[in-house]
Amino acid sequence: MPTLLPALLLFFAADVSELDHLLKKFIDVYVAADENAADPVNPEQAIYQGAIPGMLRRLDPHSIFFDPGQFEQLKELEKSTKKGFGSVVSVLPGRVIFLQTLPGTPSAKSGIMAGDEIVAINNIPLSSLDMNQLVQLLTESRQQQARVDVRRAGNARLLSFVLTPEEVESPAVDRAFLLKPGVGFVRITSFEAETGPQLQQAIEKLGGDKLKALVLDLRNNPGGILPAALDVNSLFLKPGTKILTIRGRSKETEEVKVSGKAKPYSFQLAVLINGRTASASEIVAGAIQDHDRGVVVGEPSFGKGLVQGVYPLSSSTGLALTTAYYYTPSGRSIQHPLTGGQLDEVTRAKQPEYRTDKGRIVRGGGGIQPDEVIYPEPVSRFRAVVDATGILTTYATSYLLKNKAGEDFDVAPAMLDDLKVFLSESKIQPSLSEWSRERDWITSRLKQEILNQAAGVAKGDEVEFRRDPVVRGGLRLLGIE
Repeated sequence: MPTLLPALLLFFAADVSELDHLLKKFIDVYVAADENAADPVNPEQAIYQGAIPGMLRRLDPHSIFFDPGQFEQLKELEKSTKKGFGSVVSVLPGRVIFLQTLPGTPSAKSGIMAGDEIVAINNIPLSSLDMNQLVQLLTESRQQQARVDVRRAGNARLLSFVLTPEEVESPAVDRAFLLKPGVGFVRITSFEAETGPQLQQAIEKLGGDKLKALVLDLRNNPGGILPAALDVNSLFLKPGTKILTIRGRSKETEEVKVSGKAKPYSFQLAVLINGRTASASEIVAGAIQDHDRGVVVGEPSFGKGLVQGVYPLSSSTGLALTTAYYYTPSGRSIQHPLTGGQLDEVTRAKQPEYRTDKGRIVRGGGGIQPDEVIYPEPVSRFRAVVDATGILTTYATSYLLKNKAGEDFDVAPAMLDDLKVFLSESKIQPSLSEWSRERDWITSRLKQEILNQAAGVAKGDEVEFRRDPVVRGGLRLLGIE
């Protein structure tokens, strides 16, 4: 019981005598429950899952207590390397297919090939699992040695591999290529210590200052550490430019500016965001927008503009506590208004309109509102069925058994006729109008699946990004068609 007191002491604003009184009340309640409740009281559950989370919910929805296991996972997530087998897989109901094995990783060294389908992991048949169980098994298997049984096209018998997880690089900048001559595309998946240097290296490989424009994809990026966001902004904004303001109840208002003397890139910039763009990603997008450095397109962002301190506590536990809020250079609160917490008052003020450096109106109220809202393509019934069954991955594997495909691969009309027969044999029979309507999509997806296995998932993704309406919309706003 005494090890819990330091955690509790962090949060009470009462004087010591009142705190002692309240803690005694809490212990009295716990002892009474422990002695008289119909069911035994588990002390760890009562404290870790009850008392402490309940107290934190009174503050705000984002302050979190980590038990020893969760705190260890948090520290693991902060690393730029993760334990795993070094493979990219397609996860479908009851099926997992290897799309790529990364050079030098356990998957590649074992002999696993793109197109191999996992039948069982540690003798557990995947066909017997629902989607949640399948994802859980995949997550757990990466933490220890695992036996993987796979079905390979052209082989009558299953192949078995024993994989031992190793530290595998997990770059924050995972996609970088030229959409067309002079126009680059870079995706950032998280904001870590190496994000800024990785982004600069990627831009230099694409042409650096010789680029005409860059599309910076921050969609589905949950954020990360503030210094990484500052590093990214420093590549596009001049030294001394304000990036954000930090305000909180007990924290002095602080303006954060671009430091150093490095000259930023001057090419045109389009930043892509969506509803899963959060935290550090929103800091970057907000600064770019407020200073009119580029256009922001896509969907409104998540709205998580919290300053959170992570505090290691006793017994290998930890705490993420909200201490302040982030505001963009124009004064917009990134955080969507919280409800029910004591820190609510900081975000209650109405924030309808703000102005950028050039006088453009931008909206406040939480999150980053794009300069133009552009949604992804809607998913038709046909597309949903094709993707859910993984039929294109299966077809691509079969095709590559008999044919070679390089990075310049393209889908020939005869392939579409063959694919249509293959779909029909698999009980997927689009109508004539449906096939005509979806012809461009199916051509693109088939090309992507074949390149995934023949040249790597990054190459396959290029096909998808080139036809992405949000990418195209960003280029259109920059005057690039």
